[in-house]
Parts: sequence; structure tokens; C-alpha cells
Amino acid sequence: MAGIREAIVTTMTSDDSARPGTPGEVFLAFLGLGLTSFGGPTAHLGYFRAAFVAKRNWIGDSAYSDLVALCQFLPGPASSQVGIAIGLMRAGIFGAVAAFIGFTLPSVALLVGFAWGLDTTGWLTPGMLSGLKIAALAVVAQAVIGMAPALAPDRPRQAIALCAAIGLLVFPGAVQQVAVIAASAAIGLALPASARPPDANGIAAPKLPGLPFLAAFLMLLIGLPVLAGFAGDPRLDLVDSFYRAGSLVFGGGHVVLPLLDEAVVATGLVGADAFLAGYGAAQAVPGPLFSFAAYLGYVADGRVGGVSGAALALCAIYLPSFLLVFGVLPFWSRLSGNRQARAALNGANAGVLGILAAALYTPVFTGAVAGPLHAALAASAYAALTLGRLPPWLVVIACGLAGLVLWPN
Repeated sequence: MAGIREAIVTTMTSDDSARPGTPGEVFLAFLGLGLTSFGGPTAHLGYFRAAFVAKRNWIGDSAYSDLVALCQFLPGPASSQVGIAIGLMRAGIFGAVAAFIGFTLPSVALLVGFAWGLDTTGWLTPGMLSGLKIAALAVVAQAVIGMAPALAPDRPRQAIALCAAIGLLVFPGAVQQVAVIAASAAIGLALPASARPPDANGIAAPKLPGLPFLAAFLMLLIGLPVLAGFAGDPRLDLVDSFYRAGSLVFGGGHVVLPLLDEAVVATGLVGADAFLAGYGAAQAVPGPLFSFAAYLGYVADGRVGGVSGAALALCAIYLPSFLLVFGVLPFWSRLSGNRQARAALNGANAGVLGILAAALYTPVFTGAVAGPLHAALAASAYAALTLGRLPPWLVVIACGLAGLVLWPN
């Protein structure tokens, strides 16, 4: 496993890497990806490799593989975390921020615009709303089925996933989700797991100490709920909910759905219909799915909505990613060689699959399917994604138009 420091020294010999990077160039590079990166986290990682390994030579191939492994190990959106790490290595902390803004800005602008249109014009008819919810059902079903072989490849982990799904269907709730992940990780310790051979170089962020960022991550995770309870400020409640979602979601992408549902729908901040409509719309835009947080912050009820709510929700859900990437990079070589750590992660991933399977039923299926015609459209959308291999954004648009035709009133 080649280390990041070694990769930086090696790539400095190329034309594009012969000079120090700037936040401006990082922003422009990631802005181009943010405008064109459809297809979800796995596709994003492919786009990043083509842009920063093959084309610009900002990072070596083996070091890039290490980054992907690290970000799959951490909670949070893996593709965004890889982008943050690349920006950090290229142009320091400001480069990391520039990478995040460039990659996230297009999807945030589109989803906030979608939310603004709902709020001011009411152009979304009930039929189109039904179509968007059905599109969300098809996309999440594809994600659950597609992730199953990787997250639960053997019978013990399939059993963990099944028990996790049953437990959350019987006892739903945000606390229960955290308990499921913890229990799954504990069970995973008893299962066999391979460990990558440790590398003396490892991955280390240039001139960046890790422990202060890890301490800040834990202090906020523990302290925000306490502070929100004492303050009674709805904006602080919003920050606490989205920070917790960004801190506890393993697997990224669609796995954040149940945590956000518990954070905003169960608490009454966002209606169930608006939640599923926005989640469907999030499939039609490029960039990271976690930009959905900006939509939810905008449409939130009370004093926390609007542009300020969108900004608070977006910053809160991504802050754990920054703290974890900055904090764990220096320790990754030792962690990746720890067999017990990987065994626990394998168990946690199986529990994540169960959480997502439970969310597929409620709220996604129960909120989208109200009769045979809804089920038929959902099956058609799923077939278009899996058999026809159509991009999600096209399926979302088609479902919205189909809903407009099928349920005009």
C-alpha cells in the first residue's frame, strides 16, 4: 500500500504537479465534476480517478485506492470524503473546502431551487408528487439489492442484516438505528475478516495533526444534543439532527435516508410527502446525494427553514466528514492492518443493509404505493434502472411526467 506522502513526492515530477496547488484550481476542477457527475457514489469515485489520477496526476493510483478504502471505512458520504481528502492534499485545508464547495454547489443550487419552486409557486401537482415518490422507491430498491452482495456476502452477515431489518421494522427510531449498528459491529468481531498489510508510510495529511479533529468530532457528537436540549433553539435542534446523521451513517448515499427521515419527518420539521418528493428530485441532479440536506433545511417548518435552514443543514451534515477525514488520515495505515477493526466494520456494514431494507418498506414503499397502478409504475421504473440501465435522473423525470398523466387531479 503506497502512502500519500510518497504519492505526493512522486506526482510532483509531472507537469501538472510541479507547482503547489491552489484552492482556485481545486474549486474549478471539482465544479466541473459537480456539474456532470451523475450516477451516485460509486460512479463519482470513477470520475475522481479519471480526473485526478489519470488526467491531472494529482495523486498516484495506489494512494487513491488507499483513500477510497479509508472513506469506505468511515461514516459519511464516501465520494465526498475522497474529494475532501484530494483537495486537502493538493492545497491544504482551503483546498479541502474548495473541493467540497465545487463538487456540492451545483446539486445544492438545483435542490434549493426545487424547494423554492414548491414553496412559492406550488407547481408540483399531486400526480407529479406521486411520480417522484415512486421514482424514489425504485432508486432505493435498486440500491438495496445492488449493495446486498457487498455488504452481506455470506450467511452470517445476511443473518445480521435480516435481524437488523426485523428489529427496526418492529422498533423504529433513531436511537434504535445507532444500537443496531453498534450491535452489528460487536457481532462482526466474532466473524473472520482479512486485514490489509500495514505500510510504514501509511496515509497522512501533510502537516495536519489528527487528534484535535477527532476530539472535536466526539465533543460535538456528545455535546450538541445536550446543548440543544438546554437552549430550546430550533436552529440548534436542526444542526444537532443533521450532524448526528452525518456522523452515524455508514455506507453513505442512500443509507442516510432512514436517519434523515427520523431527524425531520418523525419530528414534524418536514412533511412525509415533501420528504419523499425531494428525495426523488435528488436522484435527478448531479453531485452528492447528501445535498438533499439543503433541500430539507429549506422546506423545514418554523423558524429554521429557508436559505439559512438550507445552509445550516448542509454544513451540519458535512462537518463530521471534514473532522473525520482530517483526524483519521494520519492513523489509517495502522487501522487498515487491524483485523478486528475490519471485522467490526464488516458487521456494521451488514447492519447498515438491514437499516436500509427497513427504510425501503417504511417510509419509502408505504409512502409511494397506494394501489396497483402505483405498484406497476414502480416496477416499470425499477426495470428501467436495472434492465434498461437508464440513468436515475431520466427515470425520475419520466416518473414525474407519468404521474402527471396518470393522476392529473
